[in-house]
Amino acid sequence: PGLKVIAPVREWPMSREEEIAYARQHNLCIPITESSPYSLDQNVWGRSIECGILEDPWEEPPEDAFVWSAPACQWPREPRYVTITFDQGIPVALDGRSLAGVQLVETLNQLGGAYGVGRIDHVENRLVGIKSREIYECPAAVMLLEAHRALETLTLDGHVLRCKAELASKYAELVYQGLWFSPLRESLDAFMAHTQQYVSGQVRMKLQGGSLAVVGRRSAHSLYDYGLATYDRNDQFQHDAATGFINLWGLPSRVYAAKHRRESAQSLAGEDS
Repeated sequence: PGLKVIAPVREWPMSREEEIAYARQHNLCIPITESSPYSLDQNVWGRSIECGILEDPWEEPPEDAFVWSAPACQWPREPRYVTITFDQGIPVALDGRSLAGVQLVETLNQLGGAYGVGRIDHVENRLVGIKSREIYECPAAVMLLEAHRALETLTLDGHVLRCKAELASKYAELVYQGLWFSPLRESLDAFMAHTQQYVSGQVRMKLQGGSLAVVGRRSAHSLYDYGLATYDRNDQFQHDAATGFINLWGLPSRVYAAKHRRESAQSLAGEDS
């Protein structure tokens, strides 16, 4: 908490053009020019790009803003299938080969980027109230999140799945707003960890022409029951049980409708008299 943060960019009253001139004057190597004056942040998880022409939310991002994702003219013609293995919610292998986290992310960045996957054009709401247009490149992140969601639909109870989606949004908000070191984040971690105990299995994805699609998922903890889901003669669902359920489920709505129909009728009768 007592660490002093030195941030010259916040303390010096310099424009983007003046910053570029300063870097040149002091022989600082930066990948920025007047024609490509982008502000870049990059780590293994992704790249964020802003500034320059991107400050106009109507303008299409130029190709020179992208580095990790290929333009359409370079996409491979043949689709590519990849299988990602998860162990308790953590990606641990790609196409059957065990990989450490960083290596797996870097590999997916290359595979997805070759097909143009992972480009995001987003107007975000900053904590201080400013709207900012940002461009992102994050092929691995997009692939892993999509695969993880697909596996969760197979292994999580429906109520847990819906609640987790709501809390995941809150979790992201905490991280974005710099509240990682907060008791709420720690409490959410406990919930998230519990939900992931059975999120293990494989997800097969198809990369083709700038798109990504989940085409298969399987798990030893799958809650999918063929006998309950099928429409053929192997159907085990008791359809006659649905009648009683429908009557009970719709009971509050029928009571409400009957009550207000009577009140409406009485009101109309009073007006007529």
